[in-house]
Amino acid sequence: MNQKTFIGVVNPVKDKMYRLALRLLISKDSAEDATQEVLLKLWDRKNKLKDYANIEAFAMTVTKNYCLDQLKSKQNNNLKIVHTNYESQDRSAFEQLETNDRLKEISRILETLPEQQKLIFQLRDIEEYEYEEIAKVMNMNETAIRVSLSRARKKIRIELLKKDSYGIK
Repeated sequence: MNQKTFIGVVNPVKDKMYRLALRLLISKDSAEDATQEVLLKLWDRKNKLKDYANIEAFAMTVTKNYCLDQLKSKQNNNLKIVHTNYESQDRSAFEQLETNDRLKEISRILETLPEQQKLIFQLRDIEEYEYEEIAKVMNMNETAIRVSLSRARKKIRIELLKKDSYGIK
């Protein structure tokens, strides 16, 4: 596989890899570094990539594993997430503030979820992966993915409803 072919294969996936790395590592710098490292690993294996049925799922799996290794090495303990990339410029200041508060609240709730549920939520609801693809990335069966996603969504919904109804009788 030459450089042009490799870029054509990896280019559509690199943004998803970055978002997954950002979700896991919290820091933009760490996520960028992780994405670069994974791209280097994929480049080293460029001649073997054609053997994989779903290169995107393979790339996401490598990204997930690399990020988890980074977290285990405790290099990313004190970093914070920033959600400025989710804001639209077409909204009023009040709507932007409200959206920002809601995103912070969802991030806070996500941090309370088990790691597996966080990853599944990220892959399904943010990256919009199919259950089959998530099952390959997470090395789980589709039923377990659906159950875990349902539990994550339910926890998020319950926590948001608690916050929204605070003080209302």
